Amino acid sequence: MTLKRALKRLRLCAGLTVGGLILALRVGAEPNRVTFPDLGEQVHYTTVKRGNVTEHISTTREALEAMQKRPPIPDGTHFVLAGYRGGAIFRYFVMEKGAGWGADFGERRRTGDWQFQWFLPTKQVNLNENTARCMACRQSQKDQNYLFTAPRVSKFRGTPVE
Repeated sequence: MTLKRALKRLRLCAGLTVGGLILALRVGAEPNRVTFPDLGEQVHYTTVKRGNVTEHISTTREALEAMQKRPPIPDGTHFVLAGYRGGAIFRYFVMEKGAGWGADFGERRRTGDWQFQWFLPTKQVNLNENTARCMACRQSQKDQNYLFTAPRVSKFRGTPVE
């Protein structure tokens, strides 16, 4: 085999490997146990702005009280991120806690008993979004119940914290 032909095969194999890895990363969306909650029971406790996106984050009053007193967050709790662009909702991100739900994933992906799901504005599951990256990112927030906005809960006094 010539050197030129060997290099061509090596590039082909490398390309297939990289392509497979990219596909594996992009296909992180998966159905899970997360349900879409009743938004009427949610309390908007904080707003986060990221460029042209405004995110209103909410949970139940019971979850807010539990977090402010430092006991565990109750099973069945939902946190909802409602993403807006140009004043219109374009997505929801929901995290829900359930007893034993962490066992659904390997140790490297586990985020306590929290699971995550993206939803369309119609409140239907959006399997085109990658929940695996959400789980990986939240690993750094283990001491904050896997919530980036946990410090804002202690500041919440009825008006969303910005």
